[in-house]
Amino acid sequence: MIDLTRRAGILLHPSSLPGPFGIGDLGPAAEAWISWLAEARQTLWQILPLGPTGFGDSPYQSLSAFAGNPLLISPERLIEAGLLTRADLDPMPATSSRRVEFAQVIDYKRRVLARAFERYRSLGRSPWRAHIDAFHESERHWLDDFALFAALKTDYAGQPWSEWPRDLALRARHSLAGARQRLADEIDRVVFEQMLFRTQWEQVRARAREQGIQIIGDVPLYLAYDSAEVWANSELFRLDSRGVPTHVAGVPPDYFSPTGQRWGNPLYRWARHRADGFAWWQRRMQSALGLSDWVRIDHFRGLAAYWEVPASSPTAENGRWVRAPGAALLTALAQHRPGVPLIAEDLGVLTADVVELRTRFGLPGMRVLQFAFDGGSRNPFLPHNYEAASVVYTGTHDNDTTRGWYDGADERVRDFARCYLGRDGSDISWDLMRLAWTSVACMALAPLQDVLALGSEARMNFPGRAVGNWAWRFAEGDLTSALAERLGELTTLAGRAGAETPRELPKLY
Repeated sequence: MIDLTRRAGILLHPSSLPGPFGIGDLGPAAEAWISWLAEARQTLWQILPLGPTGFGDSPYQSLSAFAGNPLLISPERLIEAGLLTRADLDPMPATSSRRVEFAQVIDYKRRVLARAFERYRSLGRSPWRAHIDAFHESERHWLDDFALFAALKTDYAGQPWSEWPRDLALRARHSLAGARQRLADEIDRVVFEQMLFRTQWEQVRARAREQGIQIIGDVPLYLAYDSAEVWANSELFRLDSRGVPTHVAGVPPDYFSPTGQRWGNPLYRWARHRADGFAWWQRRMQSALGLSDWVRIDHFRGLAAYWEVPASSPTAENGRWVRAPGAALLTALAQHRPGVPLIAEDLGVLTADVVELRTRFGLPGMRVLQFAFDGGSRNPFLPHNYEAASVVYTGTHDNDTTRGWYDGADERVRDFARCYLGRDGSDISWDLMRLAWTSVACMALAPLQDVLALGSEARMNFPGRAVGNWAWRFAEGDLTSALAERLGELTTLAGRAGAETPRELPKLY
């Protein structure tokens, strides 16, 4: 059964941390962030997927379901480890402290990591070699394929695998062997970077545990077509003999999108997964739970039934619903790890089979307060309609910030919100946080943008927009002790700060 302990926390991807290298990373700023969370009496930190990003910089279109993003590796931690010196760091190009400028960051980080790799190789049989060998052996089930995939992408100037020479795209054995020999140095570099990422992330996790903070990870249901797993495991996906998807994922037309959304991710061959006891999914979830304490399954409704779109269709209009073996998958996962700590992202138009699947396995679903103030008192996102097995958010990475949402909302929605809250809307971000924190939901979370009461300029993602997303960062100095005290008082008042109880009524407003 799900743990219904009342908890609270903040949604923030590591890339949004401050720091001198153009993007947040797993160095001192991550440690300072965890310390601030503890000071604010938070016990949850939710992140986005940690995988290496491709076109569009989206963590939800990763090049791998298992690998980590090298852009998050901290140069400062590499200096401490003796793999870099200060002299190895070129001056960082002038970039915004509030936005990640990915093109400049990627170029800079590649140079820095290449120097760290050169230093590692110059050390010969150092303790690093044994560390890498042990890491490689434990992660071989995905790392060999990913390292070759990443090396080939570099060799072919970033082209998707479907545009490589046909023998490599379709993994002819002799061609793969030749590529492994030809690209041996680049493969070693990829393995080295993955070891660095894992080492630094484990340090971050250890710090979080010390502070009593649990990390909520995120597993997208579908993978990017241009990913190591689709390339290396084509039999598990709906691809034809040329490696081209026959059907892709999406969602049907609705009020917001008359042609639906054609995501383009390849669909699973679920019969193959079921035949071997969902072995690939077992490895995937084991890996995800090795990186976090909880895992949010994005697009959970696709485990009950999914919208199948012919790959030849330019829109999602011509799709159909197909049943998925979600119950069999969750049963298999539970057999290997009883009480697996999952959160179901069950947003959107839901049907009875989705609700039944979630409740049968005791998984908490999601509630988003920005969706709550139209449709009247029966709106399921209003807190008086919650059950304890829920995770409530003011908004998610796909929403506008709460202040941005309120400023742009219809006046009828704004008026309903003010009436429900009993507030005038002048502090709407914290009004919604107070509503979330005092609800019966077992977990309450807000994006850091709402804690800082920021407007639309701080939005993380615009769904449907291919570029210009995932770039927001906060700056050093934004997180003050006064802000931590205010958040801590709200958390204690709402019974989400563990056994601690307030000695007097906090003056929150």
